[in-house]
Amino acid sequence: MQLLKNHSLKDYNTFGVDAKADFFVHVKSISDLKNLLSNPQFTSLPKLFLGGGSNILLCSDFKGLVIHLGLKGIEELGNGLIRIQAGEGWHNFVMWSLEQGYNGIENLSLIPGNVGAAPMQNIGAYGVELRQVFVELEALHISSGKTLVFSNEACLFGYRESIFKNKQKGNYVILSVTLKLQTNGIVNTSYGAISEVLREKGIENPTPIQVSDAIVSIRKSKLPDPVEIGNSGSFFKNPVVSSPDYDHIKKQYPEVPSYPSGEGRVKIPAAWLIEKAGWKGKCFGNYGVHKNQALVLVNYGGARGEDIYQLAQEIQASVKEKFDIHLKMEVNIIP
Repeated sequence: MQLLKNHSLKDYNTFGVDAKADFFVHVKSISDLKNLLSNPQFTSLPKLFLGGGSNILLCSDFKGLVIHLGLKGIEELGNGLIRIQAGEGWHNFVMWSLEQGYNGIENLSLIPGNVGAAPMQNIGAYGVELRQVFVELEALHISSGKTLVFSNEACLFGYRESIFKNKQKGNYVILSVTLKLQTNGIVNTSYGAISEVLREKGIENPTPIQVSDAIVSIRKSKLPDPVEIGNSGSFFKNPVVSSPDYDHIKKQYPEVPSYPSGEGRVKIPAAWLIEKAGWKGKCFGNYGVHKNQALVLVNYGGARGEDIYQLAQEIQASVKEKFDIHLKMEVNIIP
């Protein structure tokens, strides 16, 4: 382990914000992580754990210790159970699972970030959420150094939510995740443009790999590559409203897209709301809203995190004023 001081985090967040950390260390083993957390030099310091850095916005320099988790390894436990270390890239794992003949997470292809962040967000896309295949995870309690196991139920999963984003935020660091995948080849193509893309390719009975390929092509057509343009993917959650509220909006905007969300509630795409509020493609010097996807805020190079955060707040206020809907940020804001 090498401890670095006043270290730039530009290469460790997909927004490409050049914030700095007072202290930075890359950790490759659980024993090193435990030793680091028990070191008296760091016990009282604020701590930030980074994996792929795909779901954070750094608004200033971090006055504390940043720990970059590099825990690696994939272990097949039998009967479709697979344990993945937190530092593995999520999309790389999806590709690995397909190569091994597993299915169930092909709809989650090309989601940025590492495996350890997946349950924090309960990542989801194209009609599939992580909790549908999630079994358990191992997490280290930061203050006590004890390792605990959280079941699916204990994680309190919700829409882009888990216990690690609210009640236990900042108390644990996820070490590994265990999922149960299938080998039956059954796929879900009912959501979004998947069926249309497959039809254009002349595919009637798609394999999981073909569904993954279709989703990768859809996402690449809509979302900018963080390597080329700094971003964190979807910045806001799709809001869920009551049926009466949806009906009120539909009277004014008959074209409003929607998806049933159960219990008399309806999900409205946040991107549609943001675009209708006039933000799509707006540029403010070196940052703005992406021209092809209003849900994505971008850093064209050299932007400050606080500027992007202010833009996000202005978008929230605008959508609230126009539709009386409060957009919740999906990205974790690091003040």
